Amino acid sequence: MASITAAALAGSTVVLLVGVWLVRVYNKLVRMRNQVDASWSQIDVQLKRRHDLIPNLVETVKGYASHERDTLAAVLAARGEAITHTGGDPGRADAENALGQALGRLVALAEAYPQLRASENFTAMQSELATTEDKIAYARQFLTYAVQQYNTAIQSFPTNLVAGPLGFHRRELFTSDDSDRCVVAVGL
Repeated sequence: MASITAAALAGSTVVLLVGVWLVRVYNKLVRMRNQVDASWSQIDVQLKRRHDLIPNLVETVKGYASHERDTLAAVLAARGEAITHTGGDPGRADAENALGQALGRLVALAEAYPQLRASENFTAMQSELATTEDKIAYARQFLTYAVQQYNTAIQSFPTNLVAGPLGFHRRELFTSDDSDRCVVAVGL
């Protein structure tokens, strides 16, 4: 009888240890997934900030370079497309890349219009846009780290034995090409 009790106790201990391990792994994966979601939220905040700056920037440029309608229309169209995407939506990175390129062309107009370069309003918006671009870059860097940690955890043994069956799936990075970042020269 004593050997049955010892075997039952050992079996119960193993089941308890496996249960504790499963709970710890699950909770770790939930924390990591939530960090990825929070990172996306930070990117959303910064991109919304950039999106909100664009109409004012376009209006300022329009006052000095009204015949640049194609460039202004391209910026507004790219903004409209970018606004339709949220979180990790497919196509979001492409839409934001296109917006960054359009903004780069808009800011480059200042080279051809000295009065625009001298405008305090335009200079202030350029500065705000530059700050926002820096914040977007930082948010992307933080997202990349969070996604890398999360993806590594759900793909590593033995965590992958828990992750798949419990609905933890690979998350995508917010990728961009080198031309998506609107390089803003402040104080032209």
